[in-house]
Amino acid sequence: MSLYEPILQGILLGGLYALFAAGLSLIFGVMRLVNIAHGDLIVFAAYIAYGVVSAFGIHPALSLILVIPIMGVFGYYLQVLVLNRTLSDDLLPPLLVTFGLSIILQNGLLTAFSADSRRLPAGTIETQSISIFGISLGLLPLLTFAVAIILILALEFFFSRTRTGRAFRATSDDAEMARAIGLNTRKVFGMAMALSLMIVAVAAVLLGMRSNFDPFSGPARLIYGFEAVIIGGLGSLWGTLLGGIVLGVSQSLGAQISPSFQVITGHLVFFLILALRPRGLFPKAD
Repeated sequence: MSLYEPILQGILLGGLYALFAAGLSLIFGVMRLVNIAHGDLIVFAAYIAYGVVSAFGIHPALSLILVIPIMGVFGYYLQVLVLNRTLSDDLLPPLLVTFGLSIILQNGLLTAFSADSRRLPAGTIETQSISIFGISLGLLPLLTFAVAIILILALEFFFSRTRTGRAFRATSDDAEMARAIGLNTRKVFGMAMALSLMIVAVAAVLLGMRSNFDPFSGPARLIYGFEAVIIGGLGSLWGTLLGGIVLGVSQSLGAQISPSFQVITGHLVFFLILALRPRGLFPKAD
């Protein structure tokens, strides 16, 4: 049996995991905050997209016109009004607050939408495929992978070529020095969270078009995103993409052994890499 097809399918799945991980990596890189609610925020954005699609009868991709700014504004005020108050040398307070936010989001979505799973109807793109070297690849996974690459390219440009991006980097390198030269780091943190949740919005819509989601599916997305960040290496956006690919390929190959091995194989590869290279395969500074 040829392994080319599962490897290619795993690479494309890695694009989705990279989208889960990019916002998580950005937030940790700028403010050293581990957002336990990240997966639930992905699901929250998917439900917002579901509401927009249901209300206006539009394609899920068009719902991003509303979902992206909604999540951006939500992220900014979440950071400025709540999470900034928890930031200090002690990592425990933000962990506890974001854990509480995770519980609130899960139970709020359960109350509003019930435990039934939902899906964003994407039409024919859900089943369309193209043949590459005799291997049939889904059009939606290919689109997802392309979006992941474009977003990472855009983020690299943003961080290196824009004034706000340089403010992010300065704050990440030394927040005290950034404040000394006049940067309002609290607003910088707010903009970082806004950008993170705008990325989350894109990931959520693509997730909703590819698979079902329910109020309690967030933690699994957090785990996949976290594993992609750690495998790739903290602080490296391209490493995050490669980490997502490693995780996706591991799961895809595991599924070839047995469908029940799909998830556990990814976790085992994550554990192995963490044991051998605790800073990941492609850390920003080795």
